Amino acid sequence: MKKKKVFIKGAITPAFITEKIAKHHIKHSIGAHNIFLGQVRADQINGKKVTAINYSCYEEMAEKKLHEIRENAFAKYTLSCMHIYHSIGIVKAGEIGFVVFVSAKRRKEVFEATEYIVNQVKEKVPIFGKEILEDYTHQWKINH
Repeated sequence: MKKKKVFIKGAITPAFITEKIAKHHIKHSIGAHNIFLGQVRADQINGKKVTAINYSCYEEMAEKKLHEIRENAFAKYTLSCMHIYHSIGIVKAGEIGFVVFVSAKRRKEVFEATEYIVNQVKEKVPIFGKEILEDYTHQWKINH
């Protein structure tokens, strides 16, 4: 399977997401879609609000891991298609930085596959986030 472009500079816009969804209306074998949108939260850390996250990664290594996750998901679930997108660079609180869009014939597959993919990306892909706080200090984000 061909490797797809995964990394988006900056926030992933609603228009970008809508465009990806719209392309699926002609695929009549699909009965269900599921979309996970990872949004930057304005968490409080030591009394300071998170205003953004600056995402970085070693793209070649991260793309290899994402491709493996994609292939494993297609082997494990009966999917029609799948899209994974992640931001690189600064994403402000309230903006989208991570998208998983899964399509299949039946709804059970999309729910299970989406959760699997999101968890695999968080656990295995070397994408790093530096939280930018309201006083312009920063710290590495810890995934929970």
